[in-house]
This record gives sequence, structure tokens and C-alpha cells, in this order.
Amino acid sequence: MHAVRFVTVSLVFALALVLMPRLADAADRAKLEAFLEVTGFDVALESIRLSAESAPDMLGMQAEDFGSEWTRLTNEVFDTKVMHDLALDILEKTLSDDLLTHAADFYATDLGKRLVVAENASHLKEEGEVKDESGAAIIAGLTSIKSPRLDYLARMNAASDSAGVAVRAIQEVQVRFLMAAAGAGVIELQLEEGDLRELLSNDKEILEESIAEGAMTGAAYTYQSFSDQEVLEYAKALEHPKMREVYDLMNAVQYEIMANRFEALAIEMQDLQPSQEL
Repeated sequence: MHAVRFVTVSLVFALALVLMPRLADAADRAKLEAFLEVTGFDVALESIRLSAESAPDMLGMQAEDFGSEWTRLTNEVFDTKVMHDLALDILEKTLSDDLLTHAADFYATDLGKRLVVAENASHLKEEGEVKDESGAAIIAGLTSIKSPRLDYLARMNAASDSAGVAVRAIQEVQVRFLMAAAGAGVIELQLEEGDLRELLSNDKEILEESIAEGAMTGAAYTYQSFSDQEVLEYAKALEHPKMREVYDLMNAVQYEIMANRFEALAIEMQDLQPSQEL
């Protein structure tokens, strides 16, 4: 599945907006299992574990502050099976068989299969700086020759987040994590929730630019082995109304699972670190 990045429009509300019409014809669990695999969304879920690296930074700490237990804790909270089951529980009630079939049919093609292999490898590649530097170098090269590929990559990124929820979702994850950490006594938060949301919203434009830049460099890196025509074909596939609905849903599901796991992480952290003032 195309990479998605890191609402009280909450994520639950966002889910309701895109999912309520699907309840009557939701796909069965067996089909959903196959769908997660063929689209690569199961690997995208697994990669959420890597986002736990940012948790200490949000608290003004470092992972080393929690000792050797940090790796054990994050592996436990961001357990692949737990996240997989959460996704299935949501999708079983929300994803229509029609949308499932449309997306699965594309990713079952030769191009679709190759795209999923590339995306899965990119999701789980932990050398973030190497990916960013390589992607940035590719972007610079494409810009110097005024390649149309830049437009194709931009179209892909726009289509895969057609609901435009990335910034709000990241901020919601931050709010829910910090509020849970304060509730668990991990930090002493001297801001009310509304004030915290307002504070984070001040960085909205900077975050939007960062996400857009990261999405472009990430796409340039991930799809570097594909021809311009294949990238264009993928962009057109992602722009199909049904595929846009699928991605709106998948983004909402992934962000909700991320927020859920960060809240769980905050609760578990109370046994690792004494309270400190934020």
C-alpha cells in the first residue's frame, strides 16, 4: 500500500464520515486477511512500530532515559498481531466488498505486485537518513532535467491522502499521547487539552511543508526502479474515485491504530520513568 505518513474532529469521527455507508455490505474477515496481504497494508501496519522512536522526543526525553526496557516495551505495545487485529476489527465493519475488490484487483496485477514489494521494503527500511538523502538526491536530479516524473509523484501523493488528514492526524496522535502520559503520571502537563491543541496548531504550516517534502522524497526513493510510464499508471490508479475512498479509509484506520498504541504506550511508561515537568 502506498506509504502514508505521520482529529476534537477525532479520528473516530473521520472514520465515521468515510465508513458509515459501508456497514450493510462490509467484506468478510477472510477476504480482509487476503486484502491486507495483497495490498501490503499488513506491512504498513507493522511499520507503525518504527514511529515509537518519536515518543520520547514528544516528552522532552530520549529513549536511553528509559534504559534497556524501552525496546521490550515498544515491541510489546506495538505488537504486529495486536495492530493487525485492530485493523481487521475496524475494516470488518466498514470496508465494502466493492471497494475491497477494486483495490485488490489492481494490486494483484503484475505492476501492482511489484509496487507492493517495493513499498513493503521501503516501509521496513529503518535507515531513515539514507532514504531521505537518496530521495532528495533523486528529486534534485529530476528537477534539474525538468522531468514530468515529479508531477506524477506529486499526483500519487495527493491521491493517496485525498482527505487531507495527515496534519490533523499527526497532531491528534500527539495530543492523545501527551494527555495519556499526563494521566498516567509520566509527565506533569501544565496545559489544558484545548491549549495544547492550539499550541500544536501554530506549527500547522511547518508540519504541512515537512510532510509534503517527506512524501516526495519518500516516493522518489521507493519507486526509483519504476519507469515514468509505470509511475504515471500508478498515479492514475490512485486517482480513481474508488481507490481514493479506499485510501481515505486506510489512512484513517492507520492513524487511529497509531493513536491507540501511543496511548497504550503512555500508560505502560509510568513504570519506566518517574514524573517530570513539561
